[in-house]
Amino acid sequence: MGMNKNTVLAWATFIMISVGVALICLGAFKYQEVAGYGFASVGVGFFAIAWVFNALKGRV
Repeated sequence: MGMNKNTVLAWATFIMISVGVALICLGAFKYQEVAGYGFASVGVGFFAIAWVFNALKGRV
């Protein structure tokens, strides 16, 4: 089974969403001080990049 560009983008989207959820959970539950806001904002950024990867499927 070969991986074409859509499969690669699908896996990249899945990994980015997983890392984004992990970062948001770290920011919400582990770090209660100001660093938590940084972790959560980076997690939201990962969601934005995953959204772009998902939008590129079928177009690249």
